[in-house]
Amino acid sequence: MKRKAMAWALPVLLVALSVVGAGAPSSARSERPAAVSTTAVGPQYDTTHVYVTPGDVDRFVASWVATFGGTHTAKVVTTVTPTPSSTESELVLSPVGTLSVFDFKTPVPYPFGTERTGWLVRDLDLGVRQARRSGAHVVVAPFDDPIGRDAVVQFPGGVNAQLYWHTKAPSYAPLETVPDNRLYLTPDSVDGFLRSYLQFTGGRIVSDRRSADAGGIGLPGRTYRRIALRSPFGNTVVSVTDGHLPYPFGRETTGYAVHDLAATLRKAEAGGAKVLWGPYSAEGRSSAMVRFPGGYVAELHAPR
Repeated sequence: MKRKAMAWALPVLLVALSVVGAGAPSSARSERPAAVSTTAVGPQYDTTHVYVTPGDVDRFVASWVATFGGTHTAKVVTTVTPTPSSTESELVLSPVGTLSVFDFKTPVPYPFGTERTGWLVRDLDLGVRQARRSGAHVVVAPFDDPIGRDAVVQFPGGVNAQLYWHTKAPSYAPLETVPDNRLYLTPDSVDGFLRSYLQFTGGRIVSDRRSADAGGIGLPGRTYRRIALRSPFGNTVVSVTDGHLPYPFGRETTGYAVHDLAATLRKAEAGGAKVLWGPYSAEGRSSAMVRFPGGYVAELHAPR
């Protein structure tokens, strides 16, 4: 989601998706050849949308930077929707991912707040056409802002993403680790989602484990289907479940790859975050769930 603000606030208007956590190819399913995508720019421009509880934007940003490092822009009060609203917002640029942070001062116009990421595209009209051709729906038609244009699309399974384009292209260094966009879908919706999502993103299936250790989603002793995808927009992990999930699983939108999970969790707790679950080790990785000030829940993982 991008902000209707003055041009000097350009970095704040960057809006996000999630190569480290995607996993290795499964022996049961080979990689699918990637389709050609003409819309993606790069995962460093694809940002997770974080809607913090009112008044917590400073605490959230300070905690995030203390945990992962990075920088952030100054806060601006602006309108980021096509209808009247007001929010404090800023962009956080960290080695593990980019975040657009919003602290709304007015009620949030529907359907904003349901989009998990903002993806920078080279051509917004082309991106919208490709989304429709892939089977996605346009839930917010393209609208102008002072430095570009935006739209919100929905993939089968109810997965919303914002597309955005800037008149003047931004320039950011690549991420150290590319995060995972984490999705929870039902067996009924996953096939339609995969067809649409892979076509639009130009992605491929990296692994499809139908008996993955469900301890990784808080259900030790059980199994579930875990699908890892990779595309020019970044990484995605799809958990196919019956919806019987313990808190906080399903509340996180993004998983962040770190080099040392224990050290990162110590930094997170020192910075005011709370470890809700884990660490748990399974299938070559250790992971944990963390809630940052402002209510943002994230999955953190590292190879073991």
